[in-house]
Amino acid sequence: MFSTQTFSLRHSATFALLVVALLFVSCTRNSTSNSSNSAPSNNPTAAASPGSTPSETPGDAKPSTDELSLVSLSAGAIIVKKPSEYNETWSSIWLIDEKPGSGWATPEGVTTEQSIVIALPELTQLKKVVFDTASNDGDDGRGARDIVVEMSNTGANDGYQKIAEVSLQDKADNQTFPVAADVPGRWVRLTIKNNHGSPKYIELCDFRATGTQLTHTALPNISGTYTTNFNDLHLKQEGTSVTGCYETNQGVLVGGTNGRALNFTWKQSNGKGTATMVFTPDGKQMIGVWWNEGETSSGSLWNGTKKTDAVGSCANWSGGAQEQITKDLEESGRARVYGINFDSDSDKIKSESNPTLDKIAGMLKAKPDWQMTIEGHTDSTATAAHNQDLSERRAAAVKTYLQTAGVDPSRLKTIGYGATKPVASNDTELGRAQNRRVELTKQ
Repeated sequence: MFSTQTFSLRHSATFALLVVALLFVSCTRNSTSNSSNSAPSNNPTAAASPGSTPSETPGDAKPSTDELSLVSLSAGAIIVKKPSEYNETWSSIWLIDEKPGSGWATPEGVTTEQSIVIALPELTQLKKVVFDTASNDGDDGRGARDIVVEMSNTGANDGYQKIAEVSLQDKADNQTFPVAADVPGRWVRLTIKNNHGSPKYIELCDFRATGTQLTHTALPNISGTYTTNFNDLHLKQEGTSVTGCYETNQGVLVGGTNGRALNFTWKQSNGKGTATMVFTPDGKQMIGVWWNEGETSSGSLWNGTKKTDAVGSCANWSGGAQEQITKDLEESGRARVYGINFDSDSDKIKSESNPTLDKIAGMLKAKPDWQMTIEGHTDSTATAAHNQDLSERRAAAVKTYLQTAGVDPSRLKTIGYGATKPVASNDTELGRAQNRRVELTKQ
């Protein structure tokens, strides 16, 4: 892995040449010769920092169902026991990103039984499991074949009961199986027994599962300092709003929680983009996926372990949601706000969003000469007309809240953009969650 110090913006020209050379791929997000002798490609973007330019994979398909995967990053799931892995680009985390164009592979020569444990954010009862193998790299039978799926409500290491035992086709997506037993649990274990004959690797591109979440609890407060692959990360949570900074290239972030996931915008001295983070149930570990602004690739990893509940600080961080949103508006005239959450397909603001809206109201009262436009943005799930209407109504709902909080409505304008201005791919729930947002612009 490149260190942040050695992989900087001054290497961008060399890196761009690498990206061009690595573009046509299968299960990776980069290219490789699609022959029986090819190894899983080693993508240099996996070691880059936010601000570099990862490659993209064309043709990543949407999942076959509109049902949300309850074992995905977007649902707040996190892998707590990893199998043997070829490298970070072929990490098991890509099994739960809902993109069949990324995936997991063993190191070369490792084709023995592998186990993966996924911690779910809620007590869950699964009804259906889905696997993708169409984009496996190579044609030598390296795709996962026989898999046992188990659930536990005891812990990550024991108490498992089998809910499905499946045999996968090689090179086929959307392989769907009903579960054989109704077993509520918080941990899912996949045991991949073998492949289709390759002596080199086992590969699997995506795992999804649908069913029912039996509990619904809020994300525990995640404020604190985390040791991460981009140096220390400082997070401060205020209701659904989360702001912070990280000690790489003057990095700052502003975002908010939605369910069990944190969506945010990061900015640093050499770029900006979006990211999603999820946390283990005890809040001690996090895993994030970050993208450059507008990027549609699978993203790159941002991992960390909590080292203290003390938030700490950075010299370039304003220190809270109200302060950071104010700074963004002063510097660029625009602030993207996550943490204003609505009921599904509705303009009804969830009460959990009130602290975030109160921070915005406080900012406007502290800046009485500011005129503000409130923008509503949606994902692309529904029709263009429906999304346009919904985005307009959501922007209007935010204005109504701010007016009720004491902001003069003559200072506020609203506009809806529907799904016309995405900041991430709409092909996965991770990207769609980034696109559902409110933005503020200073007139």
